[in-house]
Amino acid sequence: MGLLSMFSADLAIDLGTANTLIYVRGKGIVLNEPSIVAFNRDTKKIVSIGNEAREMVGKTHNEIRTIRPLRDGVIADFEIAEGMLRAFIKKINANWLPGRRIVICVPSGITEVEKRAVRDSAEHAGAREVHLIAEPMAAAIGVGLDVEAPVGNMIIDVGGGTTEIAVITLSGIANEESIRFAGDEMNNAIIQYLKRNHNMLVGERTAEDIKCKIGSAMPLEEEQTMAIKGRDLVNGIPKTIDISSVEIREALSEAITTIVNAVRLTLEQTEPELSSDILDRGIMLTGGGALLKGLDERIRLESSIPVHVVEDPLTAVVLGTGKVLEDLSRFSKVLLKGRNY
Repeated sequence: MGLLSMFSADLAIDLGTANTLIYVRGKGIVLNEPSIVAFNRDTKKIVSIGNEAREMVGKTHNEIRTIRPLRDGVIADFEIAEGMLRAFIKKINANWLPGRRIVICVPSGITEVEKRAVRDSAEHAGAREVHLIAEPMAAAIGVGLDVEAPVGNMIIDVGGGTTEIAVITLSGIANEESIRFAGDEMNNAIIQYLKRNHNMLVGERTAEDIKCKIGSAMPLEEEQTMAIKGRDLVNGIPKTIDISSVEIREALSEAITTIVNAVRLTLEQTEPELSSDILDRGIMLTGGGALLKGLDERIRLESSIPVHVVEDPLTAVVLGTGKVLEDLSRFSKVLLKGRNY
């Protein structure tokens, strides 16, 4: 049976800075693609989205531009974000009808204006009932924590645009920090390091590749090297250099220290009874940044609290959003309050 014939119109969406994931009620995750759009500069008509658009990054001609319409976890280009969301929905089912329900996760530090932009984008893409949920709450539900119990749970979600840190109890967030230091900032730190120390310019895709392959937050048992290609800033021609994991760790140190300091600040501001629960249960680490080598160990050393990387950190948020979609009456207390959400 094809996806079209068994499609349920209620959706849960992780509209992330780096990736967009869509969960269909009763079916699970049906889409996981980069939040990237290629469009015509003159007409603003979308040429491609997701994986296809990612292949075009840094390789387009003058008529086509590629962008990520979300920055730091929020919508930076409303028109393109709306078009991307509509195109992703059409991709999973061309016959999706308006008037359906959508649950979307957003950063916990989002403003009312930014909430409205997300809601409006979903409505313009065809939804009439839109609910918003904070990312750390969605991640906690996604990894199976009992968010309704009178027990303190701490979760850190390191995404593309933001790092969300929250202490959750009784279906609410007792304490939180949302900082705009995450995967994108790490990529940019690598780009700037190579400029300063090797007179070499690389693109975002190359920086991301370097981070994933040899990036780390702690010294490795066996340090690694990697050959990278870019443009020589002195003579303007392409060149290849070898870079070590030690250098990349140095490049990432400021971003990682900022995240660790935010974790410490959150712990300092947490009630002692909740702190006791966290010490017993540990900290859950989710998001793409959780895959950075040694990040869990670095946080553990700085906080003296056990840190657990969840089984599938990349999908925790959308799975939690999906669980909320499946049982809205049960999880109504975890939704962000406001008009129509």
